[in-house]
Amino acid sequence: MSSSVLISGTSGFVGKHLSAYFKSTYPKMNLIELNRSSNNQQNSINWDQIKNLELPDVSSFIHLTGLAHDTKKTNSESKYFEINTDLTVLLFKKFLESNASQFIYMSSVKAAADQVNTELFETIDPNPKTAYGKSKLLAEQKIQNLYATFINNHPHSQKKYYILRPCMIHGPGNKGNLNLLVNFVNKGIPYPFAAFENKRSFLSIDNLVFVIGKIIERNIDSGIYNVSDDQAISTNELVQMIGETYNKKIKLLKIPIFFIRALFGGLDILNAKIGSEQLNKMVENYQVNNSKILKALDVKLPVSTKEGLKTTIFSFQNN
Repeated sequence: MSSSVLISGTSGFVGKHLSAYFKSTYPKMNLIELNRSSNNQQNSINWDQIKNLELPDVSSFIHLTGLAHDTKKTNSESKYFEINTDLTVLLFKKFLESNASQFIYMSSVKAAADQVNTELFETIDPNPKTAYGKSKLLAEQKIQNLYATFINNHPHSQKKYYILRPCMIHGPGNKGNLNLLVNFVNKGIPYPFAAFENKRSFLSIDNLVFVIGKIIERNIDSGIYNVSDDQAISTNELVQMIGETYNKKIKLLKIPIFFIRALFGGLDILNAKIGSEQLNKMVENYQVNNSKILKALDVKLPVSTKEGLKTTIFSFQNN
């Protein structure tokens, strides 16, 4: 693969891993990095430069830049739409003006639903509740509307768009909720939420970058695609995996669910740093179906759910 690829957000967690993966897997690929600051590095540009920049040799745009969901609610709603929606529209319009044939947008399953009772498919009627999810969904809708207008005026165009909805991404260097759970278990504190029998999907960074690479390789149909590992696991299983990695004996406490809900509801009222939202992230059911993307690409993911999680957990041990 010898094409030029523009990637926004290479300074972030996914961007760093994707850049490293492309450099090792596709050594002939020319990477152009788009970040807040270019740092005057070769093949690096910033958002102020993108408006007037000519990109005649770029074949694919990969848009990773985004404002992540903040459970502490320190970001204003307008900030989510400014970064997650407006910047996406700006870059997508640049894509439509260019000679590039592919646009990959990193959205989120939270653009579809905050809670999942059974299993999340791409066919769900989206109903996000947070500013984060709403801003991601609006970006998706604007991409689809702009694309439809463009294709109507250019019916023979070969341009494609891919909206990826990943679930919880993890891997070495990740500092998210999984890291918090690892720190909790590593202290030897009994896990108090074992009464919650949940199933949730995760996504290894190795599987994510593999999928993105295959999208660039293959000419699949435009559309929305969920991205997750193949199997969902319970938080209880995850806690036990952490204990095994750290060689700690884990005690699972089945405290009545109604008592835990009441306790965390009280923490919400007190505006504590941890509350119902953080609890839900640990114990919610959130199974994501990935069959559409795997069928379209005709591939199997390189890393199993447990292999990926163990790699991540082990990486925290070395920090």
